[in-house]
Amino acid sequence: MSLTRGVGSASRLGFKGNEDLGGGLDAVFVLESGVKVDTGESDVAGSAFNRQALVGLSSKQYGALTLGRQKTALYKALAEVGDPFGLGYAGSAKNLFPLAGPNTRTSNTVAYATPSLSGWSGEVTYSQGEQQGDQAAGRQYGGAVAYSNGTLNARLVYNNRNSDSVPAGAAPVSRDLGHNVLFVANYDFQIVKAFLALGQDKGFNSAVLPVANAYGYQDAPKPTTDSRDLLIGATLPLGPRGTLMTSFLHKDDRQWNQDASQLAVGYSYAWSKRTSTYVAYAKIRNQHGAGYTVGNDTEAGSGDAAFNLGVRQLF
Repeated sequence: MSLTRGVGSASRLGFKGNEDLGGGLDAVFVLESGVKVDTGESDVAGSAFNRQALVGLSSKQYGALTLGRQKTALYKALAEVGDPFGLGYAGSAKNLFPLAGPNTRTSNTVAYATPSLSGWSGEVTYSQGEQQGDQAAGRQYGGAVAYSNGTLNARLVYNNRNSDSVPAGAAPVSRDLGHNVLFVANYDFQIVKAFLALGQDKGFNSAVLPVANAYGYQDAPKPTTDSRDLLIGATLPLGPRGTLMTSFLHKDDRQWNQDASQLAVGYSYAWSKRTSTYVAYAKIRNQHGAGYTVGNDTEAGSGDAAFNLGVRQLF
């Protein structure tokens, strides 16, 4: 048992703003830092704005162009559309879906998001690796096509990750590219909102283990370079303020056969627009030496089950 923070969503402080430049064009900026509310420390030592740090131009007619540290299209698709837990609480899809490290946020990124046209929109991102001697090393790019009509929300995402490195004073290290393809959707039936996510991960670092060897196995779990991901979930309103959340996740490891499944349930009660209390529970079943853990939005977890009880405050 522990007192912790960022279970439902990571605690953060930041600044954001926009300036009207005329002709429907705005200058925008975001500076956002993660904070550990339980200790008062920064989420990442030595980094002032580790979550987002970007500037750009935005237009309702032409879309938005932003530069800096930003969320990947892969991360936003699961958080905003595919996961009934919104990547938070014990039921977070991050427990089995590949969202570790650079699959969540990338630095040195140029991103363009189109305006919405009859419900359709798109996004492309390109992140420089900025390693001396090899322009491709550490590079990452991706894109998404989205459709939304209020009742149905769907996105198809592609992510490409180069894990080559050029260590100082050492020979360059070359690795296979990592590829992620993800389809997410939700549909609001009014009585219940249904969620679906289907993913395919291929190549080096396409599905990094959240914890290398959480259970201390003699033969440590191996990161797969060929896997499939599934999420089926739902949210159900219980009265004017309550929401029941539930999901089933499955990781199909086609390389090592180290599969895993997760079942989760949670409940959130909104006392106001800004304050809610929550309770959540999730259990993972690891197979054939798999080592996945139940975490939350900010922690990877340390075991195959977790129970959350807490308060969430937005301001």
